[in-house]
Amino acid sequence: MSEEKEKKRYRGRLAPTPSGYLHEGHARTFRVAWERAVSHSGVLVYRNDDLDPLRCREEFAQSAMDDLRGCGLTWSEGPDCGGSYAPYDQSKRGSSYVSILRELAEMDLVYPCLKSRKEIRDKGLSSRGGDEFLFPEEFRPANKHRIALDFPGELNWRFRVEWNKTISFFDRAKGMQQFVTGKDFSDFLVWRKEGVASYELATVADDHAMDITEVVRGEDLLLSSARQCLLFDELGWSRPDFYHCELLLDEEGRKLSKSERNLPRLFSSP
Repeated sequence: MSEEKEKKRYRGRLAPTPSGYLHEGHARTFRVAWERAVSHSGVLVYRNDDLDPLRCREEFAQSAMDDLRGCGLTWSEGPDCGGSYAPYDQSKRGSSYVSILRELAEMDLVYPCLKSRKEIRDKGLSSRGGDEFLFPEEFRPANKHRIALDFPGELNWRFRVEWNKTISFFDRAKGMQQFVTGKDFSDFLVWRKEGVASYELATVADDHAMDITEVVRGEDLLLSSARQCLLFDELGWSRPDFYHCELLLDEEGRKLSKSERNLPRLFSSP
């Protein structure tokens, strides 16, 4: 942990997305987050990452809390705990996300995007890992977008990434990580036309607002962490430390899905 963060009390978080039931892979990652908070005599915050109004449901949110408690996990801030950081539901924090998006727009770091997924895909610019299509620089608007009264409007907004820049961070589970913009990722969504912040923007905003000092998540989110480092840096906020856990795979080597809940294994003792 950095010298700056050593001076601050450890603050971790559990941040499930209630778009389905938890499976054992989620439980293992959340257990690591809990164990690290306990080992540092720190605080563990519970937050519902319920941005997607079409997929996230209250029954899944309640089930996640019940399942994690059934695994012996506890938290000291969040639902049923009171405290000064409420609300802990991302769906209730929209105004703060708009404020941050506006700040980025005033710095000319984001722009409205009208390009469809097909248009982006048809350019054929694949990332180095081959798991996504890069947003071409030529698709960016030439001029700074004037902030309208209905900002952000029914538009997608993208973060303007400087190409050929190396983004590095030390992962406390996997060591030094490096990603190159224009090869591993390019301009990414920070706001969706449906009227909600993207995962990247909302996560950065809330981890900063809740003083999170370490983020524990699955290794499938390493690239997201690199994107989020850019947002932390441009907003002038200290990055949290990162700890990315290995994924739990099924018998065919595939990542578990939320439709594959396995309660007998999920409720194994801590």
